[in-house]
Amino acid sequence: MVVPVVAKVRNGVPLPLVVAPPNSVPVSAGVDLLEGDEGGVVFLWGMATWSWSAEDTTTRRLAAVQLVESSSASQRCVAEAFDVDETTLWRWRRDFRGGGVAALAPLDKGPKRASKLTDAKIAEIVAARATGVSMAAIAIQVGVSLNSVSRALKPAARPRPASGHLDAKITEDSNDNEVETGDGAVSDLVPLARPEPRTIERQAARAGALVEARPAITEGASLPLAGALVILPALAATGLVEVASSVYTTTRPAFYGLRSLLLAVVFAALVGEARAEGLTRIDPVDLGRLLGLDRAPEAHTLRRRMQRLAEEGRSPRLFEALARHHVQANAEAAGIFYVDGHVRAYHGNAKLRKAHVARMRISMPAAADTWVCDSRGGGVLVWSEEACTSLVGELRRAAKEIRALVGPDARPMIIFDRGGWSPVLFAELVKDGFDITTYRKGPKPVERRSSFTDHRFVEETGRRHDYLLADRNVRIPYDAKRRYFACRQITRLKDGHQTHFLTTRTDPDPAPLGHAMFSRWRQENFFRYMRSRFDLDGLDTYANALDDPERSVPNPAKKAAGVRAKAVAAELVQVEARLAEVRSPELAAGVSEARDYVEGLKKSAKDTPARVPLGQLHPDAQVLNPERKRIHDAIRMATYNAESILARLLRPHFAKAHDEARTLLREIYSSPADLQIVGTQLHVRINALSAPRRSRALAGLCAELTETETTYPGTNLVLVYTVKGH
Repeated sequence: MVVPVVAKVRNGVPLPLVVAPPNSVPVSAGVDLLEGDEGGVVFLWGMATWSWSAEDTTTRRLAAVQLVESSSASQRCVAEAFDVDETTLWRWRRDFRGGGVAALAPLDKGPKRASKLTDAKIAEIVAARATGVSMAAIAIQVGVSLNSVSRALKPAARPRPASGHLDAKITEDSNDNEVETGDGAVSDLVPLARPEPRTIERQAARAGALVEARPAITEGASLPLAGALVILPALAATGLVEVASSVYTTTRPAFYGLRSLLLAVVFAALVGEARAEGLTRIDPVDLGRLLGLDRAPEAHTLRRRMQRLAEEGRSPRLFEALARHHVQANAEAAGIFYVDGHVRAYHGNAKLRKAHVARMRISMPAAADTWVCDSRGGGVLVWSEEACTSLVGELRRAAKEIRALVGPDARPMIIFDRGGWSPVLFAELVKDGFDITTYRKGPKPVERRSSFTDHRFVEETGRRHDYLLADRNVRIPYDAKRRYFACRQITRLKDGHQTHFLTTRTDPDPAPLGHAMFSRWRQENFFRYMRSRFDLDGLDTYANALDDPERSVPNPAKKAAGVRAKAVAAELVQVEARLAEVRSPELAAGVSEARDYVEGLKKSAKDTPARVPLGQLHPDAQVLNPERKRIHDAIRMATYNAESILARLLRPHFAKAHDEARTLLREIYSSPADLQIVGTQLHVRINALSAPRRSRALAGLCAELTETETTYPGTNLVLVYTVKGH
C-alpha cells in the first residue's frame, strides 16, 4: 500500500511524497523490497514491479537479477536487501545470461541418507560422556564420527523434556542462543540480527512531522558492542540525559533527538572514539542497536546537531545543573574539592594567545580551562580561563561556584597546587567559610627527625596508607611582613625527602589531611585519562571569533623602553669613567648632552603605559568559541563519572580493581551480548570475558546493576544484566 505524505506546498497546492510501504527494505533510491510469509514485492518509485509467492524462488531470483541488469540498484545493495551473498547474486546473473529464467530454478539436493544422530543415539552419547569417556572413544564405541559426537553433545541437539510449570524465571545456557521462559516457551535469537529499517520515520522527520524517533530494541544473539549497555545505570546516576533534556527544551523535527545524540557520543567514547569523526570508524548498525535505532547518526549529522545546540548558548546552565545533581547524589564526596587549570594546546591557524603547556614544557598557542573535581577525582565543573588570569584569580571564582553548590552553611575544603599560593587569598577564603590545603611555597624549614611520628589512614575500600608526619602551627608573613596568616603545617618524610603542606583544618589526626593532599593526583589522573580515552584536548570545532579589542594587555613597549634607557645609561657611565682624566670643554658639553638624552629615555620609559588595549597590538587576535566544546566536555565528564561508578562497584568482586578496573570495563564495553525483551524487561546477556576471574567479576557487577532496576532511556523496559555461563 502506497501512503501519501504531504512534504511540500507549491502555489498553495500540497504535493504528495511517495512513501515506501511499511516494513519494506530500501534497496536504492526509489527501489524498495517488501517480503512476508506469503511472498514478496519490489516497488519501483512506489509502483509494484515484480512480485512472487513464498514458493516461487525462481521469480524472486529473477527480480534480484533484473534490478541489477536494469541499473536500478547496485549488486551490493540488492544482495544485502535480498539477504544473499554478493557472490551468489553474481552467479544468478551468470546463469541467467547463459540459460535464461530456467537456469534460475533451484535444484532439489536433499540429504543422501538419513542422519545417524537419532534421539536414541544422542542419548547413548550423552550417557557415555557422563561417565568420563573421551569423545574419540565414544565415536568408536557408538559408530559415528568425532564431529557427530561433538554435535550431539551440544545442548541444542539434545531432546528437550516435557516442560512443566516453572517459576517466573529465565533458564539460559552459555552455549545456546535459545532462551527458555517461565511458561516453557522457547524463543530463538537471530545471531547478529540487523535492526528493522526506520524508513517511514526518517521520511516523516524530513517532512517535519516527527520530532524524535522512539527507541525500538533489536533482539538478537552475539550483537557487537552490546556489552557497552552496562553504562546505562551509572549514566542514569549522573543525570546526563534528564538534565540535558531540561536545559535544551527547544525541539526541532529530526529523526535523532537529544537522547540519541547524547548516547551516541557516550557509547562512541566508551569504545575509543570520543570525537564526532570517530563515528566514521564504528559500524553505524552496531552503534545504532545500542541507541534503539536502525543506525547511528553520521559524523556530519552529529556535528550539525551539536552546532545547533551550541547556538543556544546554554552550556553554563548545563554544567551548573549537572554539578548540582552530582553534589546531591554524592554528598559524601562533596566536602573536598580539587581545583586546577588544564591547558589545551592549539595547532590551528588562528592567532590565539600563548600559554605554557607544562607536559610539553613549551609556550605555544593554547586555550586554558579551570576544572573543579570532587574528593574522588570526578569532574564537577569547568570553565574557560580569562586571558592572563592566574590560578589565584580562578580560585576566587571557584569559591563562588562551590559556595553556590554546597549552600551557605557548609564549610568545604579547597585543595590546589602551588600555582594558587597567595596568603592574601588564603585569608579571603577562610573569611568566606572555606578551609584551604596547599603545598608550601618558598623557603621551607627542615623538620628534625624526632618531630615525625607514624600515622595510618584506612580508606573506605580497606586500603591502608602509612605516613611519617610532623605537625605544627606556623605563621606565613605577607604584605611586607605587616600581616601574618596563621595555619597548620604538616610535613611528610619519605625516602629522606620532606614535603610540606599548609592547611586550616584542625582535625586532631593529620593522616586524613595528608591523604587528602596527596590524593590531589586524582585530578591529574582525571586529566590524563580524559586526554587518552575521551579526547579531552580535542577541539571538537575550529570555530573562533575576534578577541575583545578593548581588553587590557601588557604593553611590550614599556619593557623595551626601560631596557634601552638602562643600556644607554650604563654606556654613559663607562664613557664618563674613561674621560675623567681628560679636561676638555668640548667633551664636557658632549657628556652633558648625553646625560640629557639618558634622562629623556628614562622619562619616555616612565611615561609609556604599562597596559594598552589589545586592538592596538594585535587587531586580528582571536579566541576559540568554547560553546560546542563545552557540550562535548559535559558528555565526557558524565561518561567518566559513570565509569568511575562502575569501577567502584567492581571492587568487591575483582581483587585487582584498584589497578585494573577500567581496563576490565573497556573489555566489557567491546564484548558482544544477547538482547531479548521478556515482558517489561530487557535482558542483556554478555559473553564471557577473556579469563574466568574477569567473568566472575562481571557477573557480580551485573547483579548489582540489575538491582538498580534502571529503565532503558526512552522506554519502560527494565534492564536485567547476566553473563553467559554464570
